[in-house]
Order: sequence, then C-alpha cells, then structure tokens
Amino acid sequence: MGQHMQIGEVAERTKLSLRTIRHYEEVGLVPPSARSKGGFRLYTESDVQRLLLIRRMKPLDFTLDEMADLLDLLDNLAAEDHPADRAGLLDRLTRYHEAAGQRINALREQLDTAMNFANQLQQHLDQHTHQPR
Repeated sequence: MGQHMQIGEVAERTKLSLRTIRHYEEVGLVPPSARSKGGFRLYTESDVQRLLLIRRMKPLDFTLDEMADLLDLLDNLAAEDHPADRAGLLDRLTRYHEAAGQRINALREQLDTAMNFANQLQQHLDQHTHQPR
C-alpha cells in the first residue's frame, strides 16, 4: 500500500484549500482513499494526481459533472479490461481534448483583449504624465 497523506499536505501539494478538497469529496470527485483511526482523511499519490487534474480543468470552466465524467473515463482507460469500450472511451477523451483546446483559445483571446486594454491605459498614462504643466 502506498504512502498516505493528510489533507493539509495534500492542500499544500495541490495548492487547493482544505475547503475545496472537502467539497470535491462531498460531490464524489475525490473521496479520500482511507481514514485514520482518529477519522482523519488520508490520501494517496493517485488522489493528489486526481486533484491536480481537477485544478487544471477549473480555469477552463469544466463543470463538476464533466470533471467526474473525465475522471471516470480515465479510470476506465487505465483499467484496460474494457477492450470493447476502448474506441468509445478514446473518442470521448478526444472530445475533452478538443474542448480544452477551444477553451484555451477563448482564454487567449480574452487575455489579448485585456493586454490591449492595459496597453491603452499605459499610453494614456504616458501621454498625460510627460506633458509640461
């Protein structure tokens, strides 16, 4: 059995708050792999990797349902005992990959717009701070 970590260490490693990790447990995304005798949540490296995946999906506005579906999909692919389903699983994974790419492009466009705005403000600052009074 692998090394177990308490929630504080997991929070530090994933840069997620304790509250967020508990929320992901409550909604069934990442339940702790075990509990200590005192009832503390215990997580494995696999749990940490799942939380990191969720953290990477969050800025792309994937829903909790989409996150759960992708985690399930990846679990099924890793199980390798679904050869008949493999093509369907890979097709779904391809759709998630394409959706991520589209969302990244939309974020790039937003960032370009925001950078143009900041540059425009800087031009106004430069124009008005370098004028003689």
